[in-house]
Amino acid sequence: MGQDRRIKEACGVFGIYNTSGEDAASSIYYGLSSLQHRGQESCGIAVFDTSGPKGNMKVQKGMGLVSEVFKEDVLSSLKGNLGIGHVRYSTTGAATIENAQPLVLNYIKGTLALAHNGNLVNTDQLRDELAQGGAIFHTTTDSEVIAYLIARERVHTKTVEEAILSTASKIKGAYGLVIASPRKLIGVRDPLGLKPLCLGKRDDSYVIASESCALTSIGAQFVRDIRPGEIITITRDGITSNLDLCQSKQAHCIFEYIYFARLDSKIDGISVYNARLQAGAALAKAYPVDADLVVGVPDSGITAAQGYSVESGIPFGLAFYKNSYVGRTFIKPTQKERESSVRLKLSVLEPAVKGKSIVLVDDSIVRGTTIANLIHLLKNAGAKSVHVRICSPPFLYPCYFGTDVPSNQQLIASSHSVEEIRQLIGADSLGYMKISDLQSMVGDLPLCKACFDNIYPMEILK
Repeated sequence: MGQDRRIKEACGVFGIYNTSGEDAASSIYYGLSSLQHRGQESCGIAVFDTSGPKGNMKVQKGMGLVSEVFKEDVLSSLKGNLGIGHVRYSTTGAATIENAQPLVLNYIKGTLALAHNGNLVNTDQLRDELAQGGAIFHTTTDSEVIAYLIARERVHTKTVEEAILSTASKIKGAYGLVIASPRKLIGVRDPLGLKPLCLGKRDDSYVIASESCALTSIGAQFVRDIRPGEIITITRDGITSNLDLCQSKQAHCIFEYIYFARLDSKIDGISVYNARLQAGAALAKAYPVDADLVVGVPDSGITAAQGYSVESGIPFGLAFYKNSYVGRTFIKPTQKERESSVRLKLSVLEPAVKGKSIVLVDDSIVRGTTIANLIHLLKNAGAKSVHVRICSPPFLYPCYFGTDVPSNQQLIASSHSVEEIRQLIGADSLGYMKISDLQSMVGDLPLCKACFDNIYPMEILK
């Protein structure tokens, strides 16, 4: 909706091996399009022809949306039945074409392409070690560090899987990786399960993707989530799995369920849609209010608003019309222009709100300017009162795992109490999700909630 409120996620990854020999590029295109919500700065596709020479790889990357970068002529030139793709937000490294993925490595043992979702916490240490050994870096991403480590380890191992296992034991942080070699598609998930990764199947093809919605988009069946710490290898002969890195401790990112993941995805056995309904219900129990209508901020708060409505008995309705033909507001250069874009993108349905007390539900407050704008619009349209309910606790601590939460100075909750925020945004009441209620969204799934409670699932070298 706008730069002032959007939290950026690291990326989305997708890989497919069509063992029948059918070209993979169009499937990757559709898979990436369905993961576009995870990254809109750059995208890329790399493909191998498994029946051709081993170095026979084609790659195309560009800045912008999948539909902007991959026109029909570009897609048709990407011949190959095994490939990976990536959509990117910059969490480490600038938003430049050099940092677009997949990263391609030509090294002594052949060619590798790698796409990474997540963030390492020991990048600096690993980068220094590699640089001391003569490595020259072309990007500023931690993903290149992973690629170099795999290449270095591969010199001493019999298979690329052994090199990946050795690398995975050295890197610390959050990662969902898809890696393509000339004859193999490999998926790797971090041992805590911070980042999602799942496996699908369509006819003679196997698919690895960040979210199950990407499988659905190409008509593939969801097989299962890749286990935290698991390395999956897909070849012409089928699937093998390595569980050497698996551990009992897990910590799944709660923000996948609050915000990042698409509504129709299922991650680690939990429906994102159901999780957001539960979030709304928890808010209704924690912060009841006498109101006439429950509304959600499009699109991020609508499902939780429905959950609030069901639990509270207050009718659910639509208060905003969303113009789908307006460009992304976060690229506007000044705050004033961004605010104009918000008004262009959303307008209030005056007959729905006039004379009514409104419960306004959204997923988060980052800097507070967008929610303040929306409250102002509702009251201008005749709303009697606006009670804000937020599906996440206040952001107070940094995320080191690939969620691009702005610095503390920009987080309204780090320098203001809830009552001060209520006054600043012009709400009649304000209720944030209680940390203790987050678990109600996902049952007994172990969570990482460090950006709210400062309890990190691994040691962070600050």
